[in-house]
Amino acid sequence: MTGYTPPLQEMRFVLNELAGLAAIAELPGLEETTPDLVDAILEEAGRLGADVLAPLNKSGDEQGAVLENGVVRTPDGFREAYRQFVEGGWNGMSFDPDIGGQGQPWLVTTAAQEIWHAANMAFMLCPLLTQSAIELLVTHGTDELRELFLEKLVTGEWSGTMDLTEPQAGSDLARIRCRAVEENGYYRITGTKIFITYGEHDMADNIVHMVLARTPNSPEGVRGISLFVVPKFLVKDDSSPGERNDLRCVSLEHKLGIRASPTAVMSYGDDGGAIGYIVGEENRGIEYMFTMMNNARLAVGLEGVAIGERAYQQARAYARERVQSRKQGSNSAEAVAIIEHPDVKRMLLSMKSQTEATRAVAYFVASQLDTARRHPDAAQRAEAQAMVDFLIPVVKAWSSDTGIAVADTGIQIHGGMGFIEESGAPQHLRDARIAAIYEGTNGIQANDLVGRKVTRDEGTAAARFIAMAKEVADQLTGTDDNNLKAIGSALATGTSALAESTDWIVGNNSLEAVNAGAVPYLRLLGLVAGGWAMGRAAQVAVNYCNAGDDNSGFYRTKILTARFYAEHLLPETSSLSAVVIHGSSTVSMATETDF
Repeated sequence: MTGYTPPLQEMRFVLNELAGLAAIAELPGLEETTPDLVDAILEEAGRLGADVLAPLNKSGDEQGAVLENGVVRTPDGFREAYRQFVEGGWNGMSFDPDIGGQGQPWLVTTAAQEIWHAANMAFMLCPLLTQSAIELLVTHGTDELRELFLEKLVTGEWSGTMDLTEPQAGSDLARIRCRAVEENGYYRITGTKIFITYGEHDMADNIVHMVLARTPNSPEGVRGISLFVVPKFLVKDDSSPGERNDLRCVSLEHKLGIRASPTAVMSYGDDGGAIGYIVGEENRGIEYMFTMMNNARLAVGLEGVAIGERAYQQARAYARERVQSRKQGSNSAEAVAIIEHPDVKRMLLSMKSQTEATRAVAYFVASQLDTARRHPDAAQRAEAQAMVDFLIPVVKAWSSDTGIAVADTGIQIHGGMGFIEESGAPQHLRDARIAAIYEGTNGIQANDLVGRKVTRDEGTAAARFIAMAKEVADQLTGTDDNNLKAIGSALATGTSALAESTDWIVGNNSLEAVNAGAVPYLRLLGLVAGGWAMGRAAQVAVNYCNAGDDNSGFYRTKILTARFYAEHLLPETSSLSAVVIHGSSTVSMATETDF
């Protein structure tokens, strides 16, 4: 496996030119986010990723997490790396200084987290879930709960988890059976939870579980689910971990990838019931949990970006080193590096362009999240939040699907060596594969997109985004630059396909028909969002080139990558639109006996 080099030049370009870092730094509370500070953060985050986390990626995969006598041990080096992560203050980057955070924008935090996910995805799952637990408590926790748990979660001394599903439930949380019975101001929790990432480990001093459970006589279905904070160790008056709570890890899952990350089966209440503290009101647990899940979904989409970048770097390095066959069209019989062969160049451009597109969209959504939380104008906040809600399913699903596809292409570039674990290429694909499944499968994300984010507001948010994409397409086609014209033409076609599909979804009364086309619609939207971002990137790059700023070929390559995306990816949009509009009938006609 090759090393990892954070793509800082590319990240700075997206932050400054596409995601609007300068405007974010003008929001209340973010005035100290200067360009020099952001550069310093990225440089230090890059050193942590490249020098500390990345070297543990392969060894952690090989060793894995293990359960021994009730204790889960992470791979060699993970505890020390986590200590460095915590001591560096990285866990609290985006949180308010009043609770021990650094008060950085989500946009900057997103960039730093991309580095760490690329360096070691299995490691970063622990801080990812802690971050979500903090968000949940900040938004819905009582003063008492925040006093008990927030400080140590923000520093990372304690970690957080999300305990949702159970063996019989899967994604259908209406079927969960975990029970919570009130007793002396707290609740006794009993039941089993599965797929709990970092549900037990040896890196943090305490583990704070966010557990969905039912109280007695609660309504059926999701309306009867409540949310509880259940710590591994009860908290003493001095805020230190005290008596062990009645919960334990009974087994670890044996997984395709992210093997260094312990995925636990957790048992609550084997000796009378684990003590838990309710969050908010009874029967509103799903509502509260969505705060945590939406945060996690942005981070999971970022994992797709990160693994795509890591797989691209590995494939590029191999293509530069692997000598095989003479150059096509050359009279020389001398073998050349495979990076000179047309099909390998096509695959590398595909990997590069898709990773750049998903990065740009993810960073844009992060900037909208900052705007939604901090802009002084209520209308601007509402507009930004609507854009976040609309694009979160796309970032999660399209980016994770793309990360899988990019990692798969990386194996193809390696040829036979790509099928050999020692090359390192297979791990990227194995690790990336989970991102399309957890935090709501990508099919669920697609159903959420069409059912809640498009039809519920009659396409208002979609129409706003389509107008943004059309504006860029018109600007590009109206220039004299041939590259921009080509990009603009492809984007215009994609935008029209998206508009037609959106109109069909909004005007269709059959939920079954709409859901049958939900996944292709999400991909269609993702491709257009990526085309919009890449088109804007090309605009900026052309302007720099025209001004005589070549920047060692960076901007020329940016134009090339954007045009490749337009010519090789955006043509899919027309066929995807046809599938959305005309492809539902065969899905609806199929019955159980047809399989």
